[in-house]
Amino acid sequence: MRKATILFNPNSGRRRRDTQLDHAIGIIQSAGVRTELTVCRSSQEATDHARCAVAAGSDTVFACGGDGTIHDVIQALAGTPVALAILPFGTANALAHDLAIPLRPSAAAEAAVHGKVRRIPLGRIEYEDFDGKSAARYFTVAAGIGVDAHLFYKLTAELKNRSGMTAYYLKAWQLWATHRMRDFEVEYANGNGLRQRAVLTELLAVRIRFFGNILRELVPGASLDCTDLRAVMCRTASRNAYIQYVAGALLGRQWNINGIDLISSSEVICQLPERSGDDDHSDFRSEDRVYVEADGELLGRLPARMTMVPDALSLVVPA
Repeated sequence: MRKATILFNPNSGRRRRDTQLDHAIGIIQSAGVRTELTVCRSSQEATDHARCAVAAGSDTVFACGGDGTIHDVIQALAGTPVALAILPFGTANALAHDLAIPLRPSAAAEAAVHGKVRRIPLGRIEYEDFDGKSAARYFTVAAGIGVDAHLFYKLTAELKNRSGMTAYYLKAWQLWATHRMRDFEVEYANGNGLRQRAVLTELLAVRIRFFGNILRELVPGASLDCTDLRAVMCRTASRNAYIQYVAGALLGRQWNINGIDLISSSEVICQLPERSGDDDHSDFRSEDRVYVEADGELLGRLPARMTMVPDALSLVVPA
């Protein structure tokens, strides 16, 4: 690490940031690294400034924020040799938990300057954005279609930042308990390369093993090094089945639950169910949209396609 661009999201988390950020930058500079600090006040700014850092010859970009900030930065770093380093300033910090990066920014800076670079694959999701255009994003933590994305559609970042994860989870629970689950169709390739189809209410592809906080291992076998999509598929609208699955994740146990399956696949294609000619398709879409999220960021809606991109990102991790 010789030249680092530090991208800071002042809207992440709730903690006092200025002093902690200055201390962390001082540690990085003390290791002989040239640094440049840039404040990013929007998702697009984070991606644009990361792209500029690549063009300017930085070998490392520090994402100072939460999983959303990291998500924005990797859109510019994917497919380049420039490494991503993390200073956790977010609320959940799921990727930092999984990588065992210290949550105190100064300790995270110390771990980064003495760390190593790990090359990982990335998930990629193609979808329809809210302007009706085709779009695509990389993801590191998870990508979801259905129930969880609908919750992100209803919840606001302000609630999480202002009230913390406890209030966020409580509001999510309230919305989930009253949400009308919507069906969508999925086609995927199993481990033998055979194409299979299913009708789901939720699909969650997970890339990390350990989420931290109260939610730990959500999908057994998930890992940043895994070259396949490891996903949980919910074929049921039973809220009890959802509760049983999440309870198993919280308790660290794996239960066989009717209507919920775990899969590994190289490709997953999701779309709205076909309607008969007598149905008004436009009315259906306005009433029954199925949303798409990645790394906790609401992206758009169906149709969507998930794949894996091998050897896609350099990641600075503790030695």
